[in-house]
Amino acid sequence: MTKFIFVTGGVVSSLGKGIAVASIGRMLKSRGLTVSVLKLDPYLNVDPGTMSPYQHGEVFVTIDGSETDLDLGHYERFIDVELTELSNVTAGQIYSEVISNERAGHYLGGTIQTVPHVTNLIKDRVLLLAEKSKADVVVVEVGGTVGDIEGQPFIEAIRQVRNIVGSEDTYYIHVTLLPYLGATGELKTKPTQHSVHTLRGMGIQPNAILCRADQTVNESERQKISLYCDVPADAVISLPTLSSVYEVPIHLEAEGLGDILISELDLPKTRPDLDSWRTIVKVDEEERDEVDIALVGKYIELQDSYLSVVEALHHAGLHNERKINIKWIPAEDLEAATADQLLGSVQGIIVPGGFGKRGLEGMIATASYARSNGVPYLGLCLGMRIENSWQPILFEIGRARQGVETHLMRLKYRPVSIIVFLRQRVVLVVVTFAAVQRQSKKSLSCVFDGFVKPRRSVKQIIIARQKSSCSQPISIDRIQLIGGQHFQDHLVVTLVSIE
Repeated sequence: MTKFIFVTGGVVSSLGKGIAVASIGRMLKSRGLTVSVLKLDPYLNVDPGTMSPYQHGEVFVTIDGSETDLDLGHYERFIDVELTELSNVTAGQIYSEVISNERAGHYLGGTIQTVPHVTNLIKDRVLLLAEKSKADVVVVEVGGTVGDIEGQPFIEAIRQVRNIVGSEDTYYIHVTLLPYLGATGELKTKPTQHSVHTLRGMGIQPNAILCRADQTVNESERQKISLYCDVPADAVISLPTLSSVYEVPIHLEAEGLGDILISELDLPKTRPDLDSWRTIVKVDEEERDEVDIALVGKYIELQDSYLSVVEALHHAGLHNERKINIKWIPAEDLEAATADQLLGSVQGIIVPGGFGKRGLEGMIATASYARSNGVPYLGLCLGMRIENSWQPILFEIGRARQGVETHLMRLKYRPVSIIVFLRQRVVLVVVTFAAVQRQSKKSLSCVFDGFVKPRRSVKQIIIARQKSSCSQPISIDRIQLIGGQHFQDHLVVTLVSIE
């Protein structure tokens, strides 16, 4: 039987519930248990895919291509588990399904209400994850703060889960803030008391409270919270701000939370093995040689917009015993005239994803600088692809070769994909046009090393390429033109116009 741990937040948002949930998962996995995780997001967006990064940070894409909340990145990094679309549920998804069901007559003309129709679907998604994952423990994070109007159906749903699976198989953890008042020199517990009072008014008595603060919560403060919130004193856990988020599982284990969960949920009593995790934290604290990496992006004002990129650099640094210093550079500020000034001191460049044309010129300037100066360049999404597959590096290569840019801008049909492979001095460009499949009589132009060949029909080009010594065949389906190896040191072949 799967056990369920529900984590809610109180007082303010951005307390680090996602890190707490990921850390709980790591503690349980260190005991040999299988763990899956679910994030319940009360916002009405269907998914974060179209949300501004300034609003919600990065979009984390799971293995099945789903666009999900950034907390799923924390879950995967900490627990080392591949999550899917089942691990992120939004109010937008739930309400859309309820309305769709009503329009299809699934409710047989009944009055549609938040309880039971909305809450039933939320419960179904919680139980579905348990069924599909077959995990020993499912940890569920409820986004937002207790008391938020949009979060009420989710709180009600997780309350009802207890009646379905039994109180012995459910555990509720409340993450709350203890603000510090400099005038009195003390942490205040009253906001936590009010938050728990609100949660209890909604039918949930927390089994444990994680007390977030910038300093350690002392014993008298823990006893006070225990008394007023009706939670055992040993389950009032101090969670101060630590030097690294990767210290949190070790800290919570030292505070006894792991043993409490094992005991309360009647899970196998095995010793936790966090030795490898401690090694990571130890390496992270050591002095290491430093490497400077420029991150040229559109949303650097909110660094959570690139959270997974930052963590990937962090992990790469740990693996290679290097400390990564990220130099944050606004793409709009980087023009050719300032490239050397802004990028001259770095050992590598990353241009991550984004939307729209803003900052494109800065990205092209970055690609030009990297190519001209031999600086390692990694383009991610927009960094290698602009609106339906235009790429800064392709633009930059085109501009570097006489006569190519004009023809690159003549496209009437947007390419579905453009992929650039750099192999020593050989550039292979693959261009795919979905429109060409039904436009076979259209004429095309090819560019070879900056010179425009006479227009030929699709058939003539295919015949011409088949007669040449191409290393790969041409796929007539969707007309993929692949450059041949024999065009050494050239921009091999680029389909540049459909007229």
